[in-house]
Amino acid sequence: MDFAEKLLQAARRNKSLLCLGLDPDPELMPKTGIIEFNKAIIDSTSDLVCAYKPNLAFYEALGRDGFTALEETVKYVPDNIPVIGDAKRGDVGHTALAHARALFEVLGFDAVTVNPYLGRDSIEPFIAHADKGVFILCRTSNPGAGDFQDAACAAGQTNGSPQPLYQLVARKAQEWNKRNNIGLVVGATYPQELREIRQLCPQMHLLIPGIGAQGGSLEWAVRHGTDGRGEKAIFSSSRQILYASRGSDFAQAARQAADEVRRQINSFL
Repeated sequence: MDFAEKLLQAARRNKSLLCLGLDPDPELMPKTGIIEFNKAIIDSTSDLVCAYKPNLAFYEALGRDGFTALEETVKYVPDNIPVIGDAKRGDVGHTALAHARALFEVLGFDAVTVNPYLGRDSIEPFIAHADKGVFILCRTSNPGAGDFQDAACAAGQTNGSPQPLYQLVARKAQEWNKRNNIGLVVGATYPQELREIRQLCPQMHLLIPGIGAQGGSLEWAVRHGTDGRGEKAIFSSSRQILYASRGSDFAQAARQAADEVRRQINSFL
């Protein structure tokens, strides 16, 4: 089963477009180990999500113990729920090839996030894995996204006018998507751009961060981020769910928070 089918089945089975970020922060976590924390979160939410998304930085910052925790976490996720490695990799071809092998073959992710700044050859080693998903950073959710992503690009003119870089990225992703395994990362914090990108890429999966702690409008993101069937969008949340409680009831609190976000998403479909 490829990533797209696995994601679709999980979303329909759990009636959920919620992707839970597994981003352990020792300063916010209750007093428990990372592996134990992640396993408890997964146990309490696996019927409420369509995917999990560990951000590699939180594990890399912990050295060898963090890498072990990441491996154990990926293995612990039920086989019928896809795991997206939030790695944001993007480098020259031979390095990208090593990154793709590490993320897909060693760590076993079903999909990853990648940075397109170096161009197609930096993306090709990832999309060559036809059964895996590749989410290209397009319009990110952070405040400084516009520093480069809003820049006018003469190389991608439409109707004789330059287009912003994020639109050029979306069009290039469409062009490269020969294996139908490319998606885009588009932040809910930029609602007009989200709507534009969905119009440019009506059939592409969108990974949409920025709801919850970052303040993006969930209603707008659902209405303008999903496709014509109310699917092909993944709404990512981490802190508001993971750290709903810092007490011994953290797993139960995370479940309640995840279920509330899932219900809100479904109410806007």
